[in-house]
Amino acid sequence: MFASILNFITWKVNPVLISLGNVEIRWYGLLLATGFFFSYLTLSKIFKTEGISQQLCDKLSIWAVIWTIVGLRLAHFLFYEPQYFTSLEGIIEIILPIEIGSNGIEFVGYQGLASHGAVIALIIFLTYFARKYRMNPLWLLDRLAICIPIAAGMVRIGNLMNHEIVGSITTVPWAFDFTLGGPGIAGTLRHPAQLYESIVYLLLFVSFVIYYFKFAKGKVPAGRTTGLILFVIFSARFIIEFFKEVQVEREVNMTLDIGQILSIPFIIIGLGLLIYSFIKKDNIPMYKEINWREKTANKK
Repeated sequence: MFASILNFITWKVNPVLISLGNVEIRWYGLLLATGFFFSYLTLSKIFKTEGISQQLCDKLSIWAVIWTIVGLRLAHFLFYEPQYFTSLEGIIEIILPIEIGSNGIEFVGYQGLASHGAVIALIIFLTYFARKYRMNPLWLLDRLAICIPIAAGMVRIGNLMNHEIVGSITTVPWAFDFTLGGPGIAGTLRHPAQLYESIVYLLLFVSFVIYYFKFAKGKVPAGRTTGLILFVIFSARFIIEFFKEVQVEREVNMTLDIGQILSIPFIIIGLGLLIYSFIKKDNIPMYKEINWREKTANKK
């Protein structure tokens, strides 16, 4: 009966929210910014709970966003379209939100972001940040892990609004017809793979918030939430990839696509950290912020 009521969904949403001359404000950009904002609010609440200054939170948040975007962008071209690195025009298009063609320069936005790169970039940055401010790296990673899923979920909803990263052809009653998905996509019924991922990420975020504020109350065993986020997100990504259309042509004849291959190391690392957090459940790192100005004044 459900199948007869919900035969399929015709998805006609315009990816462009507002057009201002040659500049477009897209749903994707708005949702990405919204995800970052909610992540920031969550981190601010966590830091306040643990008696850490808003100033340090702001500094961490700004640089985390910058590193996330750099990692997202570079990883897409490194893993999916490395040919862009072989020409000056390609490198310019990686850095700037433009496309250089025979008709000149066209503003296209940042099309092409890879979540695996964001994770790698964040781990590198957070390790540096933790060392600079004398934090236990896992303490910092565990707190950022609580905030990240809301941003990841918003990104996937943005992909849905963009009619991109569509699922494979299906007959399920909740199939989507991505009418603006382009040749080969429009007019076919497909899994809303973007929704599958976003639901997993948003549920993970809610679970983390409840765990931290109601149960852990700031006392998180080292590696617990970091292990969970890596294991759950990349396990979900690995499974859902089977219900997606291939992203680039070279994936057509691959048993596992690029996203799945890149997910395997993160799944293993996440599982390892999760096991470690239960074996060493009494290892609960804390952080007491140093007043750097006061310390400098004392040295004088």
